[in-house]
Amino acid sequence: MADTRWGNQTTVTEFILLGFGDIPDLQIILFLLFLVIYITTVAGNILVMALIVADQHLHTPMYFFLGNLSCVEICYTSTILPRMLARLLTGDRTISVSGCITQIYFFGVLAATECYLLAAMSYDRYLAICKPLHYSALMNDRFCLHLAAGSWLNGCLATTIFILFLSQLIFCGLNEIDNFYCDVIPVIKLACSDTHLMVLLDFILAGVFTLPPFLLTLTSYVCIIATILRIPSTTGRYKAFSTCYSHLIVVTIYYGTLMSVSMLPTLDTLRVLKKVLSLCYTVLTPLVNPLIYSLRNKEVRKALTKTYTKYVAFKKTCRDS
Repeated sequence: MADTRWGNQTTVTEFILLGFGDIPDLQIILFLLFLVIYITTVAGNILVMALIVADQHLHTPMYFFLGNLSCVEICYTSTILPRMLARLLTGDRTISVSGCITQIYFFGVLAATECYLLAAMSYDRYLAICKPLHYSALMNDRFCLHLAAGSWLNGCLATTIFILFLSQLIFCGLNEIDNFYCDVIPVIKLACSDTHLMVLLDFILAGVFTLPPFLLTLTSYVCIIATILRIPSTTGRYKAFSTCYSHLIVVTIYYGTLMSVSMLPTLDTLRVLKKVLSLCYTVLTPLVNPLIYSLRNKEVRKALTKTYTKYVAFKKTCRDS
């Protein structure tokens, strides 16, 4: 039920995403910057997925999860950036309430799925480094498929439950969201319904569906680092660490920025900082993932070189014929 103090207010049908509207002189520059980022992100992640499918040497559990992660990143960035690009180009910063809730749904599904996929990848590295003799038996194709499917299903389940309750809220007061996308907490704060249940549900679901994968990831890397430090030779330690440090970089960037935004107090002086940090886990992480895994990974670089060589040879054959 709506609060009686909002009784004379008109029901809100759209929100205004303030985004980066306070710097109008930079709108075109920001549009071009985010356009390049979006194209690079999509192209880079598609390339990683194509290499994993095409090269038999990459048909391993680690790259199976990486392919899923690249798919998530493409969808993740496509949930936010196209609409933001349209706003920067046209100046129209409005979004319908249903459109905002839809964006929250897909963003929530993909964010939760990414948490579980990162946990699955860390567990894969844990088995490879700490249990090498049992790795092939434990990390078999069926188990990998179950982990990937479970990641997607958990993400859908958590967000669907939340959205069913969120869609029941009544919005009839302020309609400005000081961000470049529909963030959950600012949207809840705009409701004139009783939001105590929503805040509690958000806290419970965040704890149930994101804390376990974070703790699994953290525990896996504690065990991995402890095992690596026990390796006597420097070469052995470097070789073992080289198999997981790309994933560790991605995990650090993603969880580091996500937790920083969550823990920062809601102050006017920190508005810009929170937006920048939000950009890190919504825009930067999907961009750097393919760069980290391709530039820092010998097997991916080798597969890329092989594919390029085949492409050049094919073009030469076509030209000669």
